Amino acid sequence: MRDHRYDLSVSSAIAGANGDGRHERRCLVVDDEPRLRQALVRLMQLDGFTCFECGSGVEALEILAREPVILILSDLRMPKMDGAMLLREVRERYPDIAVIMITAVAEVEVAVECLGRGAMDYIGKPFVLEEVRARVKQALERRRLVLENRQYHHSLEERVRVQSRRLEELFIASIQSLADALELKDSYTRGHSVRVSHVSGLIARELGIDGDTVRQVELGGHLHDIGKIGVREDVLNKPGKLTADEYAHIMTHPVLGWRILLPLLSDSPVALNVVRSHHERIEGAGVPDGLSGDGIPREARIACVADAFDAMMSGRPYRTAQLTLDAALEELRRHAGTQFDPQVVDALVAVVRRGDIAAPVRHSIAELAVGKG
Repeated sequence: MRDHRYDLSVSSAIAGANGDGRHERRCLVVDDEPRLRQALVRLMQLDGFTCFECGSGVEALEILAREPVILILSDLRMPKMDGAMLLREVRERYPDIAVIMITAVAEVEVAVECLGRGAMDYIGKPFVLEEVRARVKQALERRRLVLENRQYHHSLEERVRVQSRRLEELFIASIQSLADALELKDSYTRGHSVRVSHVSGLIARELGIDGDTVRQVELGGHLHDIGKIGVREDVLNKPGKLTADEYAHIMTHPVLGWRILLPLLSDSPVALNVVRSHHERIEGAGVPDGLSGDGIPREARIACVADAFDAMMSGRPYRTAQLTLDAALEELRRHAGTQFDPQVVDALVAVVRRGDIAAPVRHSIAELAVGKG
């Protein structure tokens, strides 16, 4: 696994590669020949490096566990753990370290293979100190470019995240404006959608639905009547019984709401299903699509029961009297299997009998859309 002690900021790592920030110029020399190892250590120290040294890959990993470095100069042939195996371990654990392999002339093919495994360069024995200095400079420059490229992509991703967040805030504001406009247009809707959202969430939890889906169900409940923004106010607030034409007009609101929200909630299909299908009926006589049974999305069956329950427990423009709790539950049971999903009705009854339905907390659409609350 990667050692997170090496997860230094990219900017500080780049500074080390450039020679800025002296504490970052740390290297490890690994060679089982003390004379060659000490010559490399002296050279690196003259170039301003703090050096660590050892004679095998095993010892090198022990040092790396304690001391962060930006460069390793490693012999290829060593006891216990050779340079190739050390390279594999370093690439896995400490990918930001530049590794230069030191090889005999006869091992050039192996050294080239090491380049394919992530080594920055190789130096043949016997080596010239000035050549080592030049190869080290090149390796650290390459390392700097790799880190700068990573920093660029990181900053680009961050800008994309900020922009995406801004777009999300704008679309949530658009939906909230629609919901607010509907409440001004239809006084009955004020509080109804919040209660339907609350009861729908309780039912969904009772049915064992996962948290993310429950939040979408609640969002759909909050917005299920949003299409009424396109219903004529004289029909919406008519105090008497609706005519067949008026009823047909008002029942266009599921599709209208779905069309309004489709470009805004493309990532929330559950909420969209609630908006479109909350007036479908189990026996297939509902609107807008005449779905039946399990062909109706479960989230819509949940919202259908929650919507009807709140309607029976509240006043309406055409009916000021409201049912008692027991009468409302009995009415739901009576239509279970025809209008309502029996399992959903049973879940609501269980929630009510436990006393879980208290006054709902009014969450904003933004909280439901982004998963807060």
